[in-house]
Amino acid sequence: MKVIKTRAKNIYTKSRIPGVEYAINQYVGCQFACKYCYAKFICKWKPYGEWGTWVEAKINAPELARKRVYGEIMMSSISDPYQPVEKELKLTRRTLEAMNKRNELSILTKSPLVIRDIDLFKLFNEIEVGLTVNSFERREKHLIEPLTPSQKLRIDALKKLKDEGIKNYAFVSPIIPELTDIEAIVKETRGFVDYYFFEVLNLAAAGGEFREMLKNAFPESYRIMVNEEKFWKFVKELMGIIKELNIKTEGIEIHKRGWEFIEVK
Repeated sequence: MKVIKTRAKNIYTKSRIPGVEYAINQYVGCQFACKYCYAKFICKWKPYGEWGTWVEAKINAPELARKRVYGEIMMSSISDPYQPVEKELKLTRRTLEAMNKRNELSILTKSPLVIRDIDLFKLFNEIEVGLTVNSFERREKHLIEPLTPSQKLRIDALKKLKDEGIKNYAFVSPIIPELTDIEAIVKETRGFVDYYFFEVLNLAAAGGEFREMLKNAFPESYRIMVNEEKFWKFVKELMGIIKELNIKTEGIEIHKRGWEFIEVK
């Protein structure tokens, strides 16, 4: 793993993510190297090698993070703030320590390392912490996101956050037809998750290599994703399942015709 230490001019970047004013990325790149990750596009501007083989660390992020900004801040949009390199560098922790605690912060990760910083989360006026869960195990996990922590560890982290009084959410993503078990995820987490956010796989941004893998390894999943009629039938069924589960959710994010958000009422 190549770690490139850089110095940034600014750490708060105006975000195009709906509902998010700023993104903060103390790291760029991600060791988890999920095969479907939309953030692979950043490799066009970062000549360090293939996605997942390098991480850029903005070593001056803590001093830049002291600024007060207004509106929701998301950590992180093109990396994971608790990827393995964080254990040594502690750049996320030091950034959190330096941040103005009046900033409104949302953190999303796939790593149980996040519970290390619960003491800092308690200092913020407004904060929520999400774990990405998707029910991938065994063969599916090996092919789709082999380097990520297990689902059990992520779910345990959600429970720990709740037990410690930190607002949490389950980011159910990517939802892949025939592979992601929404009902099982909710059954296992509903007692200690504040709300759910759902996202269907962004097949276009996942890249040609992932699409080919999905086509060969999970042909029915691929057929549903690429066929208009089957895809929207799947989305309708997904909405029905979520409604029947009677959970608090912001809705479903999809990427069939660009970015779309469907509220589930």
